Amino acid sequence: MNFFKYFTHTYFYFVDTNSWFSKPIQWLKIVEEWVQKVIGISPDLQAKIVGTLLIVFIIIALRKLLLQLIHRYNSNDVKAFYRWRNFTSYIGFFLGSLIIGRIWFSGFHSIITYLGILSAGIAFALQSPVVNLAGWIYIVLRRPFEVGDRIEIGKNAGDVVDVSLFQFTINEINNWIDGEQSTGRIIHIPNGKIFSEACANYTMGFYYIWNEIPIIITFESNWEKAKKILLDIAIEKTQQISQDAEVLFRQSQRKYLIIYSTFSPIVYVGVKENGICVTVRHICDPRRRRATAQLIWEEVLKEFRASPDIAFAYPTTRLYNHSIEGKEDLRNNTK
Repeated sequence: MNFFKYFTHTYFYFVDTNSWFSKPIQWLKIVEEWVQKVIGISPDLQAKIVGTLLIVFIIIALRKLLLQLIHRYNSNDVKAFYRWRNFTSYIGFFLGSLIIGRIWFSGFHSIITYLGILSAGIAFALQSPVVNLAGWIYIVLRRPFEVGDRIEIGKNAGDVVDVSLFQFTINEINNWIDGEQSTGRIIHIPNGKIFSEACANYTMGFYYIWNEIPIIITFESNWEKAKKILLDIAIEKTQQISQDAEVLFRQSQRKYLIIYSTFSPIVYVGVKENGICVTVRHICDPRRRRATAQLIWEEVLKEFRASPDIAFAYPTTRLYNHSIEGKEDLRNNTK
C-alpha cells in the first residue's frame, strides 16, 4: 500500500484541490518522488517505514501520558507506579510488535509466518536470552519474588529493585559487610538463574526470620543466671516483633505449610571447647537483624559486667592439674 497515495486520495476526496490545504499533500508527493529517485526506496517501502515510526511514536506518547496520570493521582505509592511502568512497557512492546508486523506482513497467514520465523530465529541464535525471557515469564506468573523482597540466589543476596525481560536487579547485602546490610553495589542477574539456582526469599509468606546469638561463658560461670538474663533481655527487646510475627504467621498458613509452636525467644545451653555456649534464638525483621542484635548485645554487656559470677570465655591456653583442681573424690583417687 502506498502510504502517501492513500492519504492523498483520502484528502482530495474531502478537500478542494485548489485550496491551500492541498499544498502539504503536494509537498509529500514531491518528497516521496525525491526519496525514490535519490535513495532508491520505493513508495511502498517508504509507507511501511513511516507507518512503523508513527506507531512507535504513538505508543510511546500514550504510555507517557498514562504514567503521568497515574503518578498525578497516586503519587505516594511508589511500588504501584513501578508495576504500572513495567506493565505499560510490556503491553506497548506487545501491541507495537503486532501492529508493526501487520504493516510489514499483510494477511493473517503472513503474520503467523512472521511470528514463527521470528521466534524460530531467536530461539536458534539467542538461546540464553530465550531462557532469560522464559525466566521472566516464570517470575511474573509464579512470583517466587517481587520488587522489594529480600532474596538470596546462588552466591548473591540482596533486595530486588527491578525485574525486566532478561534480568532482575538486586541491591547487594553481605559480601564484605556484616549483619546483612547493603554494600551499595547493584547486581544484575539473568532471569534464567531462577531455573538453575536455589532462590531463598526472606520476606515472602512469613515475613520475619529467626536469628541466633551465641554467647560463650567460662565453665566456672553461673550459666543458669546467664540463661535467665539472656531470656529476659530477648523478651524485652523482641516482644512486639514476636506478637506481629504471630499474626502474620496465621495469615501465611493459608498459603504455606509452615509449622511453628512458639514465637517467643528461646535460650539454649551447650558446651564448647572453651566454655559454656548460651544461645538466644529470637524473631527479627530481616532488614533489622543487625540492629536487633545490637540492642540485645548492649544489654548483655551491661548485665554481665554487673554480675561477678559470670565471665566471657575466649580461646586461651590453660595448664590443668587434675590432682589439685579436680573434684575431691577424683583427687583422692589419683593419690
